[in-house]
Amino acid sequence: MAPLLKITCEIAPDAAVLAQRGAEHLVELIEEAEAARGRVRIALSGGSTPKAMFHLLADPAHNYRQRIPWHALELFWVDERMVPPDHPESNYRMTREALLDHVPLRPENVHRIEGELDPHEAADRYEFALRQSFRLEGAESPRFDILALGMGDDGHTASLFPHTEAIHEMGRLATANAVPQKDTWRVTLTWPVINQAREVFFLIGGAEKSGVLREVLLGPGDVERLPSQLIWPASGILTMILDQAAAAQLPQPDANGIVHLERTR
Repeated sequence: MAPLLKITCEIAPDAAVLAQRGAEHLVELIEEAEAARGRVRIALSGGSTPKAMFHLLADPAHNYRQRIPWHALELFWVDERMVPPDHPESNYRMTREALLDHVPLRPENVHRIEGELDPHEAADRYEFALRQSFRLEGAESPRFDILALGMGDDGHTASLFPHTEAIHEMGRLATANAVPQKDTWRVTLTWPVINQAREVFFLIGGAEKSGVLREVLLGPGDVERLPSQLIWPASGILTMILDQAAAAQLPQPDANGIVHLERTR
């Protein structure tokens, strides 16, 4: 991974503008990837913040839906809860209802994590799907074109929770992770896979995350407690799209609403 991480934090005034900025950023990355490689492999996260962005992408009143080359998209998930695909807590269900049911994305290009299975079996099957789709051999890792993340108020991202085994997993593409603090299991992409993506961005909103976000970006390294610090893209570039509430404890933005930060190992 790059020894220097350059972080660009774009600050939106509120949650509505946050969703708009996220949608615009994602669509621009999709357009660039399709122009460069003719296909776009994306891994998405769940949660309320991306849900608002997905609604905008699907809304015919905006131009996002028309700009996206749906025929070129291949969609994956960063993580999933161990629930059936029609369960209210399913990341897949949220994405389907907010986005997939309203856009012309081919079903064969949608690769969900099978949360209804045993977590280890689901992780194995998802890893197999990744290897097949990316045509990987041996120890090769997939390289997503775009990977969208969120962050919890405990500093977790994907399903890499504080003090859980997945933090230490470096040999797999996807892994089952026991999360005692939520009394559940999850399946998640591993952090080395996340960091290989060409473009990685966080979409974070809410005042309850401001303190931990400051620690993640400006505090000392402590990945056991703050797994979001594991996200250090190989490109050395990380984008964060934040609302004003989440960014409240960061340095003041410049005239363009941007905060530029750097971290070193």
